[in-house]
Amino acid sequence: MTRTQLAAAAAALSMVAGATAGSAAPMMSKEQMMKKQQMTAASVQSGKMEQCYGIALAGHNDCKAGPGTTCAGTSKVNYQGNAFKLVKAGTCTKIKTPKGHGSLTPTA
Repeated sequence: MTRTQLAAAAAALSMVAGATAGSAAPMMSKEQMMKKQQMTAASVQSGKMEQCYGIALAGHNDCKAGPGTTCAGTSKVNYQGNAFKLVKAGTCTKIKTPKGHGSLTPTA
């Protein structure tokens, strides 16, 4: 990871860690966020789970919800196209929302 990437990650972590109780972002320590990211990666790599974009309700996404968000629980709107939830492998595209079906890739 480059210094620029590390600085951006540190800034993102600070934003989440400093969130107030009334905000959409949960207060997580740096260690909690790292553990969540590791668990997410391990779940996907195991082949038992997949990242399903566009199905999460606001504030209920799993890690890395794209621009404007930092980690779990930071999506801003329901069914945000660049926010994912982990779901059982093979089920994502079968999940229907008011905005269409889940996607295995980020959507606009």
